[in-house]
Amino acid sequence: MKVLVAVKRVIDYNVKVRVKPDHSGVDLANVKMAMNPFCEIAVEEAVRLKEKGVATEIVVVTIGPKAAQEQIRTALALGCDRGIHIATDEEVQSLEAAKLLKAVVEKEEPKLVFLGKQSIDSDNNQTGQMLAALTGMGQGTFASEVAVEGDKVQVTREIDGGLMTVSLGLPAVVTTDLRLNEPRYASLPNIMKAKKKPLEAISPADLGVDIAAHLTTLKVEAPAERKGGIKVASVEELVDKLKNEAKVI
Repeated sequence: MKVLVAVKRVIDYNVKVRVKPDHSGVDLANVKMAMNPFCEIAVEEAVRLKEKGVATEIVVVTIGPKAAQEQIRTALALGCDRGIHIATDEEVQSLEAAKLLKAVVEKEEPKLVFLGKQSIDSDNNQTGQMLAALTGMGQGTFASEVAVEGDKVQVTREIDGGLMTVSLGLPAVVTTDLRLNEPRYASLPNIMKAKKKPLEAISPADLGVDIAAHLTTLKVEAPAERKGGIKVASVEELVDKLKNEAKVI
């Protein structure tokens, strides 16, 4: 069974994000980039399926500038077999990303597609659902457990009221949540081996997809700084401030 995993290049989650002086976006100059944490979980789950003998080949795909090949090589070092880089320096929004991934799905014909449930930069949580709709595949989102049984996959989803288990016929799209697994670290030998694994670079035009943006970012602002707390002398004063200033009671 072939598994396709989509990954995204984002600012490392340990980095403090800075907004550009003109508020046109986030400053990426000299900023450490990494694979989106939810995408790491997706890669790990695919690798585990291969270790169980369920998956026979894992193809990793990403969309972005040439530097995004670094994240493909990371996924290859973690156990993926080959990579596809859809090269573009343009900002790719959720729907356009889903259309590009649909073209890759039609080309590769995987039985299972893994994506992180959302990226930590835009936080849209849209691409997986859009891809499922475009391809007509069943979808299991927010997965905390995945079990492949024959031509079906059982996905345990994290929802507001608890857990929901759905059974999907293959091929299917699964988006991964935090509690699905704990990603491994790439070993040095595997990092070296990853350099020799095949990586195909294509363009959106090669896939016949127009990535022209339909949304425009008007302004980006950093969150307001939190104000310092105050001390109160008595319970009465606390209640008064909660009632008359905070207006929470």
